[in-house]
Amino acid sequence: MIKISILYPNREGSRFDMEYYLNVHMPLSIECLSPAAGFVGVTVEQGVSGAEPGSSPAYIAMCDYLFDSLDDFMAAFLPHAERLQGDIPRYTDLTPVIQVNEIKIQRWVGSD
Repeated sequence: MIKISILYPNREGSRFDMEYYLNVHMPLSIECLSPAAGFVGVTVEQGVSGAEPGSSPAYIAMCDYLFDSLDDFMAAFLPHAERLQGDIPRYTDLTPVIQVNEIKIQRWVGSD
């Protein structure tokens, strides 16, 4: 399984509209990508703190898409790339960090 991580660095003076991201951009993104073959799921996280309690998080927000393969993700994303990337300036002035990961271990409470 492949995880595509989109991370928004916590930079002083940057703009990130979490309300828009959660209520407009992510529903659009999910609408575009979730019907595709190989789509497994998506998570969105908001940074709360760094390792030290009360310290600033390294990232304001993170989004992870899970797909069976990178080819499945690319087939889902490319037809919508312009629309989804064009929406980014509406919620942030940050350039997201994108990383593709291959999941080696996944364990959820209650799973075997």
